Amino acid sequence: MTFSPVELQQTRRLLCRLQDHIRQAFLTARAREGNQFARVVARTDADVIYRVDRISEAAIIGWFGAHWPKKWPVQVVMEGLEDGTSLTFPRGTPVGRTVFKCIIDPIDGTRNLMFDKRSAWILAGLAPQRGARTHLGDIVVAVMTELPTTKQECSDQVGAVRGRGIVATRCDLRSGRRRRFFPRPSRARRFDHGFASFAKFFPAGKALLAQLEETLWRKLGLFNRGGSEVIFDDQYLTTGGQIYELLTGHDRMIADLRPFAFSQLGLESALSCHPYDICTALILQEAGGIVETPEGRALRAPLDTTTAVSWVGYANPHLARQIRPVLRRILHEKQVR
Repeated sequence: MTFSPVELQQTRRLLCRLQDHIRQAFLTARAREGNQFARVVARTDADVIYRVDRISEAAIIGWFGAHWPKKWPVQVVMEGLEDGTSLTFPRGTPVGRTVFKCIIDPIDGTRNLMFDKRSAWILAGLAPQRGARTHLGDIVVAVMTELPTTKQECSDQVGAVRGRGIVATRCDLRSGRRRRFFPRPSRARRFDHGFASFAKFFPAGKALLAQLEETLWRKLGLFNRGGSEVIFDDQYLTTGGQIYELLTGHDRMIADLRPFAFSQLGLESALSCHPYDICTALILQEAGGIVETPEGRALRAPLDTTTAVSWVGYANPHLARQIRPVLRRILHEKQVR
């Protein structure tokens, strides 16, 4: 089944309204429950589930049941479902009769919010239904919405339709008023004195990831050049947040190679990026940035909650051309023989 640009814009607006609903549910619950957010309530193959995650999951299920158009039956895949599978709307629709598959991360960056450190993000990607063959490259609509810290007065929301660019709005949380803004990835042609990071959030695999990072900058002649550091590192513990930092020109490159490192070290890969974490890559791509595998290929991971995904994001093609061949050689040399 094919969808017109008008229909896809309609689905973008629907996902925006869904995420508005989730954000409000979160803000209301935070005002009521405070530090109870950090309580562990479940463990899945994908991640640890905290109390704050359950709030957003309930909001998603309720909203789809009440507002998703019946003319577009949809399969919803998201982290944290009790049965580890998926839901369909209208409820009870066989998966084979759905026309869309929607993958959602209810809260990407839960740990940031639990300690009120930094914004988290609601993420959603929508693809025409192709059953188990549906993959990240099939996503045609993506939306991400900021879940703010307690001291923030604004929250950003950005959506995209493939081939139609992005729409970004900033919401004043006190008045509810919105205004358009126009994020743009960095146009820098060099990495000097800019942010470019390898994701290494947890102790597992950190030494190897840091070694890969240092090797890359050495080979590019950017390691400790002239006695001063010229590449800045930022560990924003959310993939959606990393996409946002690239989108808004704050970062020039981000590499998440955790699955590669875990594989080389024989470690469990649960603390990796998964398809629901990177489902808004389309937004950066529509803004002129690049998201790809470390080998330089398009992302093709299935829309599930367990597949480990390695990815690299670049602010622009010029920066990608500098990094891509060097990174590919480094990973080839580091592979276990």
